[in-house]
Parts: sequence; C-alpha cells; structure tokens
Amino acid sequence: MKVALVGAGLIGQSIAHLLRETGDFEVVAFDRDDGALALLDAQGVATRRVDSADATALRHALQGFDALVNALPYYLAINVASAAKAAGVHYFDLTEDVRATHAIRAIADGATHAFMPQCGLAPGFIGIVAHDLAKRLDDLREVKMRVGALPEFPTNALKYNLTWSIDGLINEYCQPCEAIRESRQQWVQPLEGVEHFSLDGIEYEAFNTSGGLGTLCETLAGKVEALDYKSVRYPGHRDLMKFLLDDLRMSTDRDGLKAMLKRAVPSTAQDVVLIFVTATGMRRGQLVQDVFTRKIFAKDVCGVPMSAIQITTAGAVCAELDLFREGVLPQSGFIRQEQVPLDAFLNNRFGRLYEGESVLKTTRQLAAA
Repeated sequence: MKVALVGAGLIGQSIAHLLRETGDFEVVAFDRDDGALALLDAQGVATRRVDSADATALRHALQGFDALVNALPYYLAINVASAAKAAGVHYFDLTEDVRATHAIRAIADGATHAFMPQCGLAPGFIGIVAHDLAKRLDDLREVKMRVGALPEFPTNALKYNLTWSIDGLINEYCQPCEAIRESRQQWVQPLEGVEHFSLDGIEYEAFNTSGGLGTLCETLAGKVEALDYKSVRYPGHRDLMKFLLDDLRMSTDRDGLKAMLKRAVPSTAQDVVLIFVTATGMRRGQLVQDVFTRKIFAKDVCGVPMSAIQITTAGAVCAELDLFREGVLPQSGFIRQEQVPLDAFLNNRFGRLYEGESVLKTTRQLAAA
C-alpha cells in the first residue's frame, strides 16, 4: 500500500518509522518544514515538500497514492480530508476536534473511499475499548473513560510536561465536551467534573476535556445512562489551568497561551500513558463492572527511542491502517472507531505495542508464524 503521510512532526516521524519497518507500506512524507523532512530523509523515508494548507497542491501531490494519513494539527483536518476526497484516496487522521470530525463525516457522505478520523489514543483506542466493554453487558448503566499522557517525573507546579500537540492540548481544554447524563446527550464544560483516584499507589485527578469520546455519544445514545471522558493529570494541574484560562482569560487568547506554554513548560520523552476504562451494568441478572487498564512507558521500538504518547498515538493509527489493508474494516464511507474489533486491534502487529511488545513483523513473517 502506498501511503502519503501528511505531517512530519514527532508523531508523523513515528508513524513513518513503524510503517516502513514492516516492509508492507511504501511511505512518502509531506510537509512544508524542510528541517522535519530532513530528519526523515536521514532515516531513509521518502519525502516531498508540500504545503498542506494549499488544497490544490496537496490534491495534485496525492496522485498515485492509495491512502493518506494526516498527522497535522486539528485545524487543518477539514482541508486535508477534502483534498483526499478530490484525489480519490482513503483518509485517516488523529484529530480530537469534534467540529472537524462532523465536517469529515459530511465529506465522506457518498464517497467511494474510506474516511476514518480520530485514529489516535483518545479519541481512538479508548473508544474501541469502551465499546467492547459496553457490548459485554446486557443492560448498560455507566461507561467511564479516563486517559492521561503524563510526565513520568513531574517537577514543575503544573506537574506536567508537553508530550504531544500543544494546539490539541489547548483545544481540548477550551472546547465544550460531549457526555450522556441520565440517558440524555449533553454538553458539559471543560475542566469541570473533577474527581480523584489512585492507581498503583499514585494519586491522580481527572476532569472533563473535549473530543475524547469520539462518536460514542451517538453510538451509545439510548443504550447507556451515563457516559463521559476525562483527562487524567497529577493533583493540582486542573486548578492552575483553570486560573490561566478563566481568571486570566487566556482562553480568549490561544496564541498567547500557546506562546506562554511553549516558553515555560518543557517537553519530555520520559512519559507514561495511563488508560483506565470502566463499564457498569447487568450481566445475567447481576450488577457487574468490567475494567480495562494499561500503563505504557517510553521505550525503544525497533531500535528507535519513542515516548509513550508517540507509541500509543502512532501505534493506534498504524494498527487501524493495517486492519483496513487486511479488509477487517469497511472499505468505503465514514468509519467510526467503535467499528474496530478490540481483539483484532490488540492482536495486530502495531496494536501489540499496547501490550508492551515492540517487534514488528512483515505480512510474510506473520503468515509463517
């Protein structure tokens, strides 16, 4: 499969490495940043300088490709998806933005190719897990989805380091959040709904953030009494962010907030991704709760150091692209994350990264195993 990878940042570089390692994907990375392209060139990944904000240039550059993987910030998703439809290629992205996803679903209407947004960790893998747990219950009462991308060694007052897209981080802290309460779909405010819990002896807090539910609100409407998604942080983080966003009114100056965070909050590759999902309901006449939890740490993958957020985000979209290539997923139209079978995901060579494995095999090697 010939894949155009649009966006050569940290996540894009990880996607390129994972896909190339199998030998089953021909990857060409598109970006307008010569520095980012040079890093991939040095790793033997083919590159092409393309301004993804120019829909016409992108459409022409996509000729001859089978699929596009969009690893750009959320605000470029609609433009890139439109170019993919015009070029007649399958589309996959990592966006957490609710409005962008709704627009991409409209773009996918009547399309002969597949459009699958939200293929990362949250939204993405977290929705696959939640839907799988929900299906196991006869009468579904409550689904809670909690995800944190955290520094393994927090040292600053925010107890946070930048581990992924700063644009995506700000967007999920500022946008309204979907939820189901008392069997009704609702919008709730970001940074609200604070709760505290401990796992493996470590204290955490969780609060509403936007986008993590993906399309689950629609899929489970009328089937669940309560459904929500919250981001996990170390205690105290939420109060400081609320002070910045509300009291200092930085929510109305996203560019200023972005500049402030980039200047003051260092990035780190020593991170941990925490995944915690619970589903409560009736099974054979008994009230039960099923739990899925994972902790994924930074490590080397096939000889390349990757942060936990790189592993989980790149691993998820690569697994879904691989499952699509194998015919496990629908081959046209809009594809929801909850259409991905959890067992198929976790048994996929890329999905196994969520189980702590780091060796990728080619299709021939998998067939011979």
